[in-house]
Amino acid sequence: MPFARPVRLSVVLPVIGMLALSACGSGKSAGEPAATAAVSLTNCGHTIRVDAPPERAVSLNQGTTEIMLSLGLADRMVGTATWTDPVLEGLEDENGKVKRLADNAPSFERVLDTGPDFVAASFVSTLGKGGVATRQQFEKLGVPTYVAPSDCSGKENHGNGDGTRENALSMDAVYGEVRDLAEVFGVEERGEELVASLEERMEKATKGVDASGVTLMYWFANSESPYMAGCCGSPGIMTRALGAKNLFDDTREEWPQINWETVADRDPDVLVIGDLTRKSQTAETAEKKIEFLESDPVTKNMTAVKNKRYVLLSGQALNPTIRTVEGVERIAAALREYGLDG
Repeated sequence: MPFARPVRLSVVLPVIGMLALSACGSGKSAGEPAATAAVSLTNCGHTIRVDAPPERAVSLNQGTTEIMLSLGLADRMVGTATWTDPVLEGLEDENGKVKRLADNAPSFERVLDTGPDFVAASFVSTLGKGGVATRQQFEKLGVPTYVAPSDCSGKENHGNGDGTRENALSMDAVYGEVRDLAEVFGVEERGEELVASLEERMEKATKGVDASGVTLMYWFANSESPYMAGCCGSPGIMTRALGAKNLFDDTREEWPQINWETVADRDPDVLVIGDLTRKSQTAETAEKKIEFLESDPVTKNMTAVKNKRYVLLSGQALNPTIRTVEGVERIAAALREYGLDG
């Protein structure tokens, strides 16, 4: 899988005006009632029950970690893992308060050593066979688990790829994760504030943009057989929000590998490029990707390449996370710069 596996690293891009919430202290904000009632949620086919707000939570993927940090929960966390980017700008201090168990996936034993009372992940695979441990393994020990709805709602995760989507992802799944975690930790007011902030940024980014007729492609990695975004994941949210067209929206695979002849034949107006710092695939950085595009005889005459219409995004911005909003902002800004905003 080019996307969900914990080897991805990418350069973080600044996010504007979102995370004053991270300055909140632990527990409830002023005026929020103390949370003592048990919380029960249906999550990715599992019913989870949390009898009291967690005090020793572990987050196993960066996307979920950044939501928890954004909700001001650093002092309720005893570990994080599977980092694909530097932490979201504005959360550095909060992140520094939480122990990093591993840059990639930690062992089951390493997680248990923290004495967790709640474990959360962004991907089904993280809490599945071949991942850190299954949900059942944690739950047999009395540890509730949670998986981001964006990776299971309307999505099949069978096989070795990044999965396929029966239904197009929307930001509602990301907002649902924010609200679920806020409810589990008894900070519902903060959750609503974070969702409102994200919605406001989405509205501001897309205001006045009508990119109908503009074609996009999203290249994550690999110069030999590139991973390009299909119709319905996080890039689909960005594309639809701006009224544009993803030229590979005819596949429901999350990140199918496409040959360069097909890419060149479809010929996008704009290329959205993952700017990665890992070294597991060829042409990881945006610099290497652009160097390839502008020198390869198959790609150098593409419209986006000839006109140097590139948008650089971090790996987390291409994930279905709160950083998806960042992706919308950056693509919208680029379309305005290129005169393709309507």
